[in-house]
Formats: sequence, structure tokens, C-alpha cells
Amino acid sequence: MKWRQENVIVFVLCSNLPSCVFISGSRMTAAILCLLLAGPVLLVAGSPVYKSDNGTVPLVLWHGMGDSCCNPLSMGAIKKMIEEDIAGIYVLSLMIGKNVIEDTENGFFSDVNEQVSTVCSQLAQDPKLKGGYNAMGFSQGAQFLRAVAQRCPSPPMKNLISIGGQHQGVYGLPRCPGESSHICDMIRKALNNGAYTDLMQKHLVQAQYWHDPLNDDLYKKHSRFLADINQERAVNETYKKNLQLLEKFIMVKFLQDTVVDPVDTEWFGFLKTGQAKETETLQDMTFSNCIQSRLCFFQV
Repeated sequence: MKWRQENVIVFVLCSNLPSCVFISGSRMTAAILCLLLAGPVLLVAGSPVYKSDNGTVPLVLWHGMGDSCCNPLSMGAIKKMIEEDIAGIYVLSLMIGKNVIEDTENGFFSDVNEQVSTVCSQLAQDPKLKGGYNAMGFSQGAQFLRAVAQRCPSPPMKNLISIGGQHQGVYGLPRCPGESSHICDMIRKALNNGAYTDLMQKHLVQAQYWHDPLNDDLYKKHSRFLADINQERAVNETYKKNLQLLEKFIMVKFLQDTVVDPVDTEWFGFLKTGQAKETETLQDMTFSNCIQSRLCFFQV
């Protein structure tokens, strides 16, 4: 994973009452350090239900596209930094597959719904998480963890931190990260040619959160993952209830993101339907548009 060298801002939704907190910095590391400075509040004292023997709340990490659970230059370093900053904390960095190679490949070629189901089972079977945990997702790992929160309330996710997550999907991959530019070029071609075909929706990860504002009906009908967790076809009261169980949902947005398009998706905004230039933020969304796009469930 290549670190994004952009300024960042943080948007926090607290349960029952939406509120915003803005934090500026020079790079992703600054954002993570800001979150770690809040560790005593968020990661240690964030759960009134469960604490491990040493008083900390476990933390689950889900990496982004082109990365793996244990890369010593990215997720491995983040895991180590958190463990050094918060003594005794249990940190689980999710591996999707049997090894690091499979984990990286599954970030491109896999069924996201099956990934989420597998993670739900893994978390439920981990005795260290039985009383609750906090979660931190990076890039696409953030919306995958939100799906876990909405679909799998046991064990309970206490707080969710989204680092550049694409919660309204993407409509472009301008700088696809990864070791092979050939893979990125192949993915772009596949998305342009048929993101909503059954083959792409079942096997290409990025197609499963591809959101085409010029073909909104096609997206809502055939998107197997994103349209479901965003309740584009029908309101799912269980999803709504489970999301509202979060104590805090923190979304970090990169002000000059060159990977995610549009960048407002990191704050749950997106391109207005029917065109591909003008964006609409969640904060600016009118009530009628909120109802139409079924995003009201998100405003907790």
C-alpha cells in the first residue's frame, strides 16, 4: 500500500446526535497519530460493556486495496505502532485468505459479501472479542467494516474509524495502488466495459462498490454489495438499528486524494445523479434527497 500524501480532515458522527470535528494534517500518518492521541478515550475507555484484563478494548483492522494484513511497511507498522502506544491492547489485522499473497489478491478478485460473511464468523469465534471491539478500516476496508457493523452485531462493534473509505462508492480509479500497474489497467478496463455484469459483481472487488451516477437505475438494480449496505433498493431496519449501535463513527477524508474519485465519498457524499461533475455532501443533502437516496438511515 502506498501512503497517500494529502491533508486530512475528520468527520465524527456520535450516536443520537451528529457532530463534526475537523483535524488537519500533512499526511495519513498525522491522521492516525491524531486518532492514537485519542486512544485513552476511544480505544481504551470506549466500551462500558467489555474490557480485557488490562483495561483495553480490542481493535480490528481491515486493510485497503493492494495491501495485506501484515505488510511491515503499512499495516504491520500500524499494528505495531498501536500496540506500542496502548500497552496490552489486542489488535487483530484481518487476513482474507490463507496467506499474505491470497490476502492481497482477494483485495482485487473476490466476492465482497463472502468476505464480510467470513470476517463476521471469524470475529464471532474469537474469544478475545466476545464483549466488543473497536474497528479501523483503511480505504475499501472501511466500507467492508461498515458492512460488518450493519450485518453482524455480535460481537458488538463499539466505534468505527474509516480512513479514506469509499462509503458511497467510486466512479474512477485515477491512481490505483498496488505492485502491478498492469492489474490496475485491467481493472479499469473491466469496470468501464461492464461493472454491473454478474461476472464482475461476483469476482471483481472494485466493481462491487462501483457507483455510476449516469446509470443510477442499473447501479441500484445490479450492485450486489454497495447498493445493499446503502439500502438503495429498500430500507433495511436491521441495518439501520445495528449502525446506530455504534458509539462513534469517525470518517477521515483526504483533502487532496489522488486515488479515490470522487473524494466526497469518504464523507458519504457523491456525484449528483445524472451527471459526473457536481458533487453533493451528506451535510448539504436535503431531506427529500435523503429519502430518495435512502441515506437517512445513516444519519444517526
